[in-house]
Amino acid sequence: MTLICYPKCTTCQKAKKWLDDHQIDYDVRDIKQMNPAYDELREWYKISKLPLKRFFNTSGLLYKSLELKEKLPAMSEDEQLRLLATDGMLVKRPLLIGAAFVLVGFTEREWQEKLL
Repeated sequence: MTLICYPKCTTCQKAKKWLDDHQIDYDVRDIKQMNPAYDELREWYKISKLPLKRFFNTSGLLYKSLELKEKLPAMSEDEQLRLLATDGMLVKRPLLIGAAFVLVGFTEREWQEKLL
């Protein structure tokens, strides 16, 4: 599994601690250093079966400064995925990527159901 996170993010730190506490093996990828590519995002979106908006970091400064709350509804899926691929700070984190699943954000109950 790969944990895609931003080291300064407190939610990402909680997710890492949770994985460590449950002795779950994972690799770490810094979303700021290695932004998810369009093809990765498209694949993760399909696997997750979540609404695409869930992949956006709606509380982030970049999301707000680009006024995406107003713009996203008028954008196609392809345009949204391409936008997400431009900057890791637009992407909701942490992302936990497994062989057949994608978890977006850290909700302990959801992670327990999927991993334990």
